[in-house]
Amino acid sequence: MKENHSIQAKKYLDGKLNMNINSALFRRLILGAMWNTFFLGCLLFVFAWRLDWARAWVLLGILFLGSLFSIYGLRNHDELLKERLKLPWQAGQPLLDKILVTLLLISFIGLFIFIPLDVFYWHIFAKPHPATAFLGLGLFGLGWGMIYLTFKENAFAAPVVRIQKERNQKVIETGIYRFIRHPMYAGVILYLVGITFWLESYAAALLVLLPLAILALRIVFEERFLRSNLSGYEAYTKKVKYRLIPYIW
Repeated sequence: MKENHSIQAKKYLDGKLNMNINSALFRRLILGAMWNTFFLGCLLFVFAWRLDWARAWVLLGILFLGSLFSIYGLRNHDELLKERLKLPWQAGQPLLDKILVTLLLISFIGLFIFIPLDVFYWHIFAKPHPATAFLGLGLFGLGWGMIYLTFKENAFAAPVVRIQKERNQKVIETGIYRFIRHPMYAGVILYLVGITFWLESYAAALLVLLPLAILALRIVFEERFLRSNLSGYEAYTKKVKYRLIPYIW
């Protein structure tokens, strides 16, 4: 009897411990979503120098709610979420990847600075038709959905190029990975183009070519790294022929 009670007590304590760990992770994720929304809001509103920008408020609201939905949907993927919370510069990360990640972050921030400057001051091109703006909202949602499906399918989707030996990383070939080899990057591009259309800046949509070019360089480097270091990746590249855009590349 005493042994049974000890076993039950241990299970109870283990459950409480796991619950506390999950709660701590949940708080970090919520704070991260709040910070990301606040930071993007600062970029948009400070460089617009105004707060009466309805489309920006709608975008930020969707971003935050989408983040909450994603956190809830991925609630059973603790290891993935912990990995995504890590900094994009890590020990053991190849130097070239550190450089490419830095350039990507600069290009993303630059894009969100450029948008309000163009919308309110520069007016490089005419505003998109309202239908185009709403198409942008759809592209944004599609891109977000692709990123979410990537995380649902790939528990090893780290923010840096490395092999997660401690987690026995393997090649993912199922779900959205059956169609293209880098669905998260494809989702990011749709997400960015959608934002530029919704916020009514054709010039910013053209500027998305910059992060796209950096992503393309990172894809080439990442695939070279994975071919050399991840068992089965070479065979996967022969099975799924396209990296980013079906029938194109």
